[in-house]
Amino acid sequence: MEQLTSVEIRQKWLDFWKTKNHQVEPSASLVPVDDPTLLWINSGVATLKKYFDGSVVPDNPRITNAQKSIRTNDIENVGVTARHHTLFEMLGNFSIGDYFKSEVIPWAWELLTGEEWFAIEPERLYVTYFPEDKETLKLWQEVTQLSDDHFVPIEDNFWDIGAGPCGPDTEIFFDRGKKYQDLADDDPEMYPGGENERYLEIWNIVFSQFNHMPDGEYVPLKHKNIDTGMGLERMVSVMQDAPTNFETDLFMPIIHAIEKMATTSKYGEDAKVNISYKVIADHIRAVTFAIGDQALPSNEGRGYILRRLIRRAMMHGRRLGITKAFLYQLVPVVGEIMSDFYPEVVSEADFIMEVIEKEEERFLETINEGEDILTGEIERLKAANETVLAGEIAFKLYDTYGFPLELTNEYLESANMTTDEEAFEAAMQAQRERARAARKDTKGMGIQSDILGDIVADSQFVGYENVKSEGTVNSLIVNDQIVEVAEAGQTAYFTASETPFYAEMGGQVADTGVIYSLDGKKLGDVIDVQTAPNGQHLHEVTLVETLKLNDDIQLVVDEKRRHAITKNHTATHLLHQALKDILGEHANQAGSLVAPKQLRFDFTHFGQVTDEELERMEHIVNEKIWDAIPVETIETTIEDAKARGAMALFGEKYGDIVRMVSVDDWSIELCGGVHVANTAEIGVFKIVSESGIGAGVRRIEALTGEAAVDFYNQQEHQLQAIANQVKVKKAADILPRLESQQAEIKQLEQELESLKAKANQEAAGQIFQNVHTVNGTSFIAEHLPKREIKDLRHISDDWKQADYSDILVLATDHDDKANLLVAVKPEAIEKGFKAGDLIKQLAPLVNGGGGGRPDLAQAGGKNPAGIKDALSKVSDLL
Repeated sequence: MEQLTSVEIRQKWLDFWKTKNHQVEPSASLVPVDDPTLLWINSGVATLKKYFDGSVVPDNPRITNAQKSIRTNDIENVGVTARHHTLFEMLGNFSIGDYFKSEVIPWAWELLTGEEWFAIEPERLYVTYFPEDKETLKLWQEVTQLSDDHFVPIEDNFWDIGAGPCGPDTEIFFDRGKKYQDLADDDPEMYPGGENERYLEIWNIVFSQFNHMPDGEYVPLKHKNIDTGMGLERMVSVMQDAPTNFETDLFMPIIHAIEKMATTSKYGEDAKVNISYKVIADHIRAVTFAIGDQALPSNEGRGYILRRLIRRAMMHGRRLGITKAFLYQLVPVVGEIMSDFYPEVVSEADFIMEVIEKEEERFLETINEGEDILTGEIERLKAANETVLAGEIAFKLYDTYGFPLELTNEYLESANMTTDEEAFEAAMQAQRERARAARKDTKGMGIQSDILGDIVADSQFVGYENVKSEGTVNSLIVNDQIVEVAEAGQTAYFTASETPFYAEMGGQVADTGVIYSLDGKKLGDVIDVQTAPNGQHLHEVTLVETLKLNDDIQLVVDEKRRHAITKNHTATHLLHQALKDILGEHANQAGSLVAPKQLRFDFTHFGQVTDEELERMEHIVNEKIWDAIPVETIETTIEDAKARGAMALFGEKYGDIVRMVSVDDWSIELCGGVHVANTAEIGVFKIVSESGIGAGVRRIEALTGEAAVDFYNQQEHQLQAIANQVKVKKAADILPRLESQQAEIKQLEQELESLKAKANQEAAGQIFQNVHTVNGTSFIAEHLPKREIKDLRHISDDWKQADYSDILVLATDHDDKANLLVAVKPEAIEKGFKAGDLIKQLAPLVNGGGGGRPDLAQAGGKNPAGIKDALSKVSDLL
């Protein structure tokens, strides 16, 4: 068996399936598009769900891919086991209602054992199958001619995740040889499919032949499917005869780069140290690819996972003696390994490195905070003669400051202490439950519906040039049934041989309008248009007259609404390029809405956007509008468009022929939407808001044309109302008037503060006379009504300047709240009195809490009525 590189293995997989007429689907972004059920793309089939559930019919029912994926549900096992990863590549071949068992099993054997492909010795391969699936067993036996001991029935070989497509599966195992576990050990798990290191699963082929219905019934699928998965990392370890996935060309260059930075032992010299090398190598791959796909570190969702991966890798770096930011320096190494199939990792390297370095620098500050907290807890435990750190605190160190439990335990071991690991695990489990509840089922395909998939009538979209056209109704649906007649009052769905109605796509909302008979009678209102699985524009219409299959009709788009949409769509393109000009090339689209009344544009950016930057963007867009630039739209090849510098929008899938929209060769994008003919048609562009919407994504909302003018008019009316309120005639006089009023207010506030200071002095003069003594310790405990906490602090400052008493306790009530302040002189502290201890015992009496230093502490509460009891208790406490 030849030792192939990871690049060769991936390419041979794709090349083989191309010989079987498969279409190569490019690896999609790790960030799911239009799929709220997934946090990350987590399998090779995840991006193909639309084909399996029937919502889209693929151009070719035979598909193959190498799909990057992320799973973080068992992150603690990464680096500990031989084959756990956060980022991995899944090689897959798929049949959407095309070939099935009799084709895929011979092909699988050809790929695995063929001389020009993987050339694995047949005797080293074993197969498992579902016991009731005798057809699969028979096919394997006929194709391979292997002895019976190479075929193992396994009850678990049935792929079923609830409602949706399901069926038996077959798994192929590779025998790594006796050196990985000798048969003489008499291990009951020593068989293909058992828990052992000798027989390694390399490929799973699912025969999707049933629909699992919500009522539990299994109904045969009309179209049977094939869904397979081969983990590239695992296959590379087999082909390179590596002990684990990490000793392969996918990871070793990263590990060698880490060795150059580490001050501890090299990789392979210490099993415990090896874990840190593996964790770092694994995590930097995941982080690099995720950031390249526009996910950014944050405190929620995907961003939280990225932040956690970076911090976990940094903590393992510290175990290797690396105390500075270093992960970002590994990005070019990852890029070099993966560049053959993922060139974008190289092209985006500078941006990815910048994001990681900033996150590392931020965490270096956090680590110090965490160490301070842990050191403080150790000191507190020592003072209390305790030896167990609370699990909740260990979890806070882990969750907030990135301290793995084992690191916390290392600190504690040096002080002969331990962690309440049971409570820590309970907090961890609670977090997992919160994460699980925060998202929907991550795997279901959905029940297949054949109604829309069966519509194959041609439908031509002519809306780029026209807002009116004539066409023939060539499919008609009512109540999820294909019909020949739809009655007045019903909501129906239809396709037409020709239509000017744009179907919702790429962020642009659908057209609305009216359909008429050819003699001018209104038949109904088109309220929505979506794309059917086979690509036709499917119109939703509320009927006022009968509509029949094969009727000739006139389709009329709401032209004013369409024009407003086109203005906003072209303005979106201009804004996208302005963002890149001002913020940088990393500001990529992460979603959009192009509607008649407004546009919304989401983009990736890891910092704040200043008012000045927004103003500059807005000005750039308006300049392009004022320059009255023709908007050029052409159809060309994808290669030509990319050569001209066209931007491919996030998450969109493009065919060989694409529609390219260009404005002065400044903004060039691939786009299937409808645009104005000249930028001057937009009229005016106005940004109305900018905000962060989480996970390193920000949002701009803007207006154009009539909507922008209406916005300016509203602003003018508001300014005039303000002018009337501050009693000036013109809007231009508002600011001088406000400045004058602010000066008056400031003077009045100064006079008020002066009066307060005098009142505090007078009050202090009185209360400083009311000194009490208990066991040789003097104290003052007084209630000053209607004061603020800062007034109490001012009085305590005066008290410190003279020898009135050893301890001062002040209380006030203000706005239905209570405040307490305790001050203690150094001499009283030496006797054992501490302000913080006293305040903690007084605060509950006002239904509150507080704390502070030994010499000064304060508390707040919601029960002013308890002030009298709190002051009375001072004598008892002393």
